[in-house]
Amino acid sequence: MAEKVSGSEWPGDHAPSVDLRTDVPHSARMYDYYLGGKDNFAADREAAEKVLQIFPDVAVGARANRRFLGRAVRFAAGMGIRQYVDIGTGIPTAENTHEVAQSVASDSRVVYVDNDPIVLTHARALLAGTPEGRTAYLDADFRDHERILSAPETSALIDFKQPVALLTVALLHFIPDADDPGAILEHYKAAMPPGSVMIFSHATTDLVDDSEESRAVVRAYTGAGVGLTPRSRDRITEFFAGWDLVEPGVVPVTEWRPDGNPDDAALKASQAGAFGGVAIKPA
Repeated sequence: MAEKVSGSEWPGDHAPSVDLRTDVPHSARMYDYYLGGKDNFAADREAAEKVLQIFPDVAVGARANRRFLGRAVRFAAGMGIRQYVDIGTGIPTAENTHEVAQSVASDSRVVYVDNDPIVLTHARALLAGTPEGRTAYLDADFRDHERILSAPETSALIDFKQPVALLTVALLHFIPDADDPGAILEHYKAAMPPGSVMIFSHATTDLVDDSEESRAVVRAYTGAGVGLTPRSRDRITEFFAGWDLVEPGVVPVTEWRPDGNPDDAALKASQAGAFGGVAIKPA
């Protein structure tokens, strides 16, 4: 586990004492860069800039995906969901899951999961200012479903006899087909009781007309050591199998129950770069 440090102790490229592999790009830190954050390093910025040179809309797409998360969490909270498991949460930024959920219901409980030590250090600092016993962070990989579902941090906050919101937002496109992300996801879905909600988004090339541009983006990620597997709308829809999709179904993230945000209204579907959807586990 990473040593606890505050964000102010390692601004910019001044790395903390733990080995955070700052010389190797990480998807969470590249995403932070797209969002305009400061918790990234030279290797992350270099890799992200290569992607931006090919597909400049990736940054606006990342911000649109973040707004989708907020709308979907508010939807779940409006349904009465009071517990959330957010896997692949990334570096904390504005409108984090617990902030959105607890703005609707202060007793909402959230377990964050990520496998980047930098995310861990920021999460610890963030959680220090949250109500005790309502938010926790677990340092783990999505593939390790047994650990995540049974961890003390999870057991302390999540009652799997009551509906849970499962979030895998902008995550599974970093899981290659060889690892069978759909099969892994099924373990989480099986653990959720009826009435639970799955909030999901995934990068796609379906929305981009230029197939060579799409391949170039994948090569840029792969060349940086970050695997990226965009998937089609049909394949993304399969991840929801057995659950009831809520309207409007699997759509570009900007089109999932828009709330009038002008930034989303100004974007074309191609700029979103990802499909999103929300589904409910039936009885």
